[in-house]
Amino acid sequence: MSNKEKVYQITLIPGDGIGPEVTSAARKVLAAAGIVIDWEIMDAGAGALQKYDTTLPEETLESIRKNKVALKGPLTTPIGGGFQSVNVLLRKNLDLYANVRPVSSALGITFQHRPVDMVIFRENTEDLYTGMEYEVAPGVAQSLKVITERASTRIAKAAFEWAMKRERKMVHAVHKANIMKKSDGLFLDSVRKVAKNYPEVTYKEIIVDNCAMQMVMRPEQFDVVVLGNLYGDIISDLAAGLVGGLGVVPGANLGEEIAIFESVHGSAPDIAGKGIANPLATIHSANMMLRHIGENKAADRIRAAMVLFLAERKHLTPDLGGNATTDELVDALIEKIKLLR
Repeated sequence: MSNKEKVYQITLIPGDGIGPEVTSAARKVLAAAGIVIDWEIMDAGAGALQKYDTTLPEETLESIRKNKVALKGPLTTPIGGGFQSVNVLLRKNLDLYANVRPVSSALGITFQHRPVDMVIFRENTEDLYTGMEYEVAPGVAQSLKVITERASTRIAKAAFEWAMKRERKMVHAVHKANIMKKSDGLFLDSVRKVAKNYPEVTYKEIIVDNCAMQMVMRPEQFDVVVLGNLYGDIISDLAAGLVGGLGVVPGANLGEEIAIFESVHGSAPDIAGKGIANPLATIHSANMMLRHIGENKAADRIRAAMVLFLAERKHLTPDLGGNATTDELVDALIEKIKLLR
């Protein structure tokens, strides 16, 4: 069977709000590039609650475990009732320890002249996001920052392996070890040990507040960036802002065997069903998924089409300064894909 005839089985979680609209758009783009996928459509989020009495049905987890790859739309966690973030539950249940976010000015809407081309590796499982908080006395709250050598080593290896496989030249480790000498010190020590195994890759360290400033002033100096959970959450959104925001930036949550690809923006219930949702982040994420499954030629073609499409600044949705509908944006992008055959 030729590569073009191969049929992939992939889990699809359409999600809440605009999720079904943007994931449908991504499916159209992949089909236009000749990729055949047998989508296994599963529920999660607020939309799953009434049907399954849970925001993350076991059937959905089993589908992802079986297929190893999933594309996910934005999910809504119901307010009240003690519901935990569905995204956090997915990461914990499937051990998706690496949040990976490529940020590129070539694939964004930006008016700054400095080039941006970086990939951010955020550790996904610990740090302050373990939720270990206590009220130790009236008016006094405490949160525990948990950093382990195992998790720090694992995210560092993922970052350096990505750099090697994709011929990236440099890895920055972001920290605040000048203040948090034990926790961030352990993170840095773990990354340094991993860095010694990759002499071909330049290794640098930068304090997190300086990193934020440098990304705004000279983003071109960053290539691959590895951070803990909290710093990664903040810095990855800052980086997204350099190229147009969360509406144009892809994301992936990776484990040892399982990968979920998703846009990182919210479900935007205020515009759901109006046909004006921006699908670019989900399309970018789906393109990351193509590279993950080895469909590099199709991924290259979609990327080239997106560069052409974005360079024209036409057929953009309202959040990007245009007045196009979701369908009009997708149709214009597909026309570019056809031109590149």
